[in-house]
Amino acid sequence: MRIDRLLYFLRFARSRALAQRWIAEGHIRHNGARVLRQDLAVAAGDVLTLPLRRDVLVIELLELPARRGPASEARACYRALDAGRTKGIAGVPQAEEKAPQ
Repeated sequence: MRIDRLLYFLRFARSRALAQRWIAEGHIRHNGARVLRQDLAVAAGDVLTLPLRRDVLVIELLELPARRGPASEARACYRALDAGRTKGIAGVPQAEEKAPQ
């Protein structure tokens, strides 16, 4: 499956055109290598690094989605590898908010 289609199906991009523009910016990584083409093939087991607005999300693909379905269906296709840790885009850990005591 093409990476632009995958980003659209997993609901990281609102359209394939936006996914293609996001890829063209050169900030997405596939198994540690920078993604330079929208037609890069991805498969289950691949690791993607996605820059979000203020965070970086590292995910492992568990399976490829067959369609752009509901968010719960999309989330079942991947798992976050750095869940529980928040990291800024520059790699500086962000301060965790503590509940008032």
